[in-house]
Amino acid sequence: MSLIVQKFGGTSVADTSKILAAARRATEMHQAGHQVVMVVSARGKKTDELVRLAAEMTDSPTPREMDMLLSTGEQESVALMAMAIHKLGGDAISLTGSQIGVVTDSSHTKARIISISTERMRTALNEGKIVIAAGFQGRDKDWNITTLGRGGSDTTATALAAVLEADMCEIYTDVEGVFTTDPRIVPEAHKVDSISYDEMLELASLGAGVLHSRSIEFAKKYQVPLKVRPSFSDGEGTLIAAEPLADASVVTGVAFVRDEVRVSLTDIPDEPGIMSSIFTRMSERKICLDMIVQDVGTGGVARVSFTVPQSDLAETLTAASEAIDAIGSGKIQHGTNLSKVSIVGSGMRNHYGVASRMFSILAGAGINVGMITTSEIKVTVLVDRNQCEEAVRVIHNGFELDRLTSYSFATNQKLPAGECSEESSQRLTQLEQEIIDQLANMEDIVVSEVLLDQSQSRVTVRNLPDNPGICSRLFSVVAEGGVSVDMIVQNMGEEEQAHLSFTVPRTSLEKSLELVRPLLSEWGNAELSHEEAIAKLSVVGIGLRSHTGVGQSMFSALAESQINIQMINTSETRISAVVALEHGEQAYQGLLKKFELD
Repeated sequence: MSLIVQKFGGTSVADTSKILAAARRATEMHQAGHQVVMVVSARGKKTDELVRLAAEMTDSPTPREMDMLLSTGEQESVALMAMAIHKLGGDAISLTGSQIGVVTDSSHTKARIISISTERMRTALNEGKIVIAAGFQGRDKDWNITTLGRGGSDTTATALAAVLEADMCEIYTDVEGVFTTDPRIVPEAHKVDSISYDEMLELASLGAGVLHSRSIEFAKKYQVPLKVRPSFSDGEGTLIAAEPLADASVVTGVAFVRDEVRVSLTDIPDEPGIMSSIFTRMSERKICLDMIVQDVGTGGVARVSFTVPQSDLAETLTAASEAIDAIGSGKIQHGTNLSKVSIVGSGMRNHYGVASRMFSILAGAGINVGMITTSEIKVTVLVDRNQCEEAVRVIHNGFELDRLTSYSFATNQKLPAGECSEESSQRLTQLEQEIIDQLANMEDIVVSEVLLDQSQSRVTVRNLPDNPGICSRLFSVVAEGGVSVDMIVQNMGEEEQAHLSFTVPRTSLEKSLELVRPLLSEWGNAELSHEEAIAKLSVVGIGLRSHTGVGQSMFSALAESQINIQMINTSETRISAVVALEHGEQAYQGLLKKFELD
């Protein structure tokens, strides 16, 4: 018998009529021959109400007591849901996170899952009951109630689906599925039928808002097919699964985050260990950095910039100040009123000129580009906040995403409801314990591989005017010249000037320089430099952004080997750094050892 996990968010269980509607969905699925586990969030604005009550009581509630309070919202929901299923003639049991056996670390209000027991759930399912699990919560080794933080119920659902080896995890929400961008900003945006884990990771973490990145990390790590479905209609929603079978669209969606701030550490020594010192301070304060950009240093000093949510600015500036004090030199600058806009698409892997097209679209709308980072399937830029929505609109229209063609995915082969043989049932029982064993420390960082690329060259243009159209002009010329660009890094310099570096195949270096040199006369004091042979190192895995220690581990490994970092570029699933070619192999071996991949 196949097993389905269904998650219902707060808006889907906001009142008794919606609770009954969710109960009917689960009951119908159960009557169709499936085992069903429901994961339920607190009703509607219940969590906000509890937070307000705490604030009325004290200005500084302890994290432990906040977890005790907030967990009551889900406990209310699961009990009401069980009553609704009983009313419909079904059999159900409601369970808190502790009763299920969700064991977490002791980081109150933002706990991470260590392990999950399946015994009680399996017993109830085999008795023909619908299991109703409280999302968002668990307990630590001392039996203190903990909560999982933002996106916690999505995380609970995908974690339960992983440990139970569910056939599908359905996330019911108040939207039809995953859209090419926010329909409130772009009315022409439309739902996509299928999307890959990596694409959804980029879109979720960059502000798509349908699913939290932690839940998608679980799904990818344990190959759980996810489906985002509307709770208010019978729509099929969007399947999130493995890589597409057919050719993927070049760009699948446009994501944005409105409230970003930029923090820059300038005039820091361009020497080994500096990045490690900075990122150690950030990691100690659990600050999740997003766009991380370091361009090539000059005159013995370097500059690193990164973005964080507006709400984290004060804490980030404190950590940056501690880093400067430890280093012994440097200055801190920050910029506010910024937004981050990204294009995401698996098809970028097989097409060049995508970044150039994005820059041209923005230039045509008079939108200036600040920082730039790129990955295999993402290009991200920083723009003024008052131009964020216009940037999203023009990019969406420029890439004609309203005409996007859906594509199909390979998913795990599963048995239809009611077609599970005794042999396969026994096999599942044997596998279950193996899976439970594998899921020890479920949310640990998973660095799957370290890559070394020694075939590229670096091109740098310094002192570019910080004006709309500069990036468009440069990369249009390079793309038209037939040069494939890999890593693009743009950082902001002093006096409204930008510094930009990009990497190209070594065989294309001379061609790149020939294409860029004639442009220098258009840009005043712009200076062109290059390095013929570089080594690019990439740490690839799941959970790199939501775990603050990956960058710290990577940079500390390079510091221990006395290797200086020339460039840094980040995405949701990889952190890349450029070092001198002669240090490439040593750096590679050091990273393999650091992440225990040797």
